[in-house]
Formats: sequence, C-alpha cells, structure tokens
Amino acid sequence: MTQHMQREMERLKGAILALSGEVEESFLNAVKSLESVDTPLAEAVIRKDEQIDRLEVDLEEDCLKILALHQPVAVDLRFIVSVLKINNDLERIADLAVNIAERTLTLSTEKRIPPPYDLHQMAGKVGEMFEKALDSLVNLDVRLAREVCHLDDDVDALHKNNYSLVKDEIRRNADRIDPLLSYITVSRHLERIADLATNIAEDVLYMIEGEIVRHTF
Repeated sequence: MTQHMQREMERLKGAILALSGEVEESFLNAVKSLESVDTPLAEAVIRKDEQIDRLEVDLEEDCLKILALHQPVAVDLRFIVSVLKINNDLERIADLAVNIAERTLTLSTEKRIPPPYDLHQMAGKVGEMFEKALDSLVNLDVRLAREVCHLDDDVDALHKNNYSLVKDEIRRNADRIDPLLSYITVSRHLERIADLATNIAEDVLYMIEGEIVRHTF
C-alpha cells in the first residue's frame, strides 16, 4: 500500500467513526426525548439529520474516490466495501431516530398516556446492540459482532409482544388509538434499528474474516 493510500484509508476510518458517534447521539437523544416528551430535544434530533446526511454523502464519495484512484484489493477492498455498507446503515438509523423524535412531537400534542409496553427495556436492548456493533467496528472485535447478531432475536420477540400489548390496549381504550398507534410505530422503528445494527455487525465480520454471514444467524 502506498503512503498516500494509507493516509486515505486512515482518513476513511476516522470519518466512519465520526459518523457513528453522531448517529449514536441522535438515537440516544431521540429515545430520551420520547421517554420524557422533551420536544426541544426531539426538534434538535430532527435538525441534526441534515448534517448526518452530508457526512454520509461525503464518506461515500471518499470511498468511491479511493476505489477509482487506487484500485485496492484483498483486505483493503473488503474494508472499503464494508464502510460503504455501514455508512448507508448508519444514515438509515439516523432517519429512524428522526422518526422516533417525530413521534415525540405527535405525542406531545395529545393527552399523555404511558406506553403499554416497557419502552425503556426495548430501547435499552436496541441501544446495547448498537453500541456493541460500533465497538466491534472500532476494535475489529469478532466476538462483539457475533453477540450483536444473536441479540437480534431478543428484540424481534420484544416487538412481537409489544404489538400484542398495544392491540389489547386499543380494544380496551379505543379513544386512545392515536397515541397507542404512535407507540407501536416506535416499537417498529426500534426493531428496525436493531436489524441495522445487526447489518453493521455482519459487515464487521466480513471485513475481518472475508466471509458473508447474512442469513446464517
């Protein structure tokens, strides 16, 4: 690897880690805004999405530039391909964080009711997956990446149970259907973030081991 390409690769690593940090902050703030119905915090999450979109586009352009100019092979090529995919997944997580923040704004205009499921538990489980996926990326840690993949089933089970709880609550309190639908939407967004965290972990495994592991967990 030439020194120039090595510098470009190091810059790429720094950029994906910086984006990861920004997206994680948006996710955590979106959940916090929902739990406390904090509309200013929700609005801050929504405003920040434009910045994250710019970072995502810049990072994709950097990857494509390295591919075109240096034509990397083997480990370096796997790294760039993985960064391209992780970059896209991070942007989608940021979009879902915005969706959760928008649910905060919606719920703030309605009579406040508690979620019919343990929102804190589910958000905590998803946050754990996301954090471990990012740690596996930072440290190139195979063990952590595999942990994330196995945790996804737990979140799927929580979402399925949440759906049943919300449906039962709607039957008992049809007048509360709007906020209850917001809560099931939040559960779906959290479940999707868990899926994307799993994608990141699978891409880390590909980056390290050179093996595509989708659909094997």
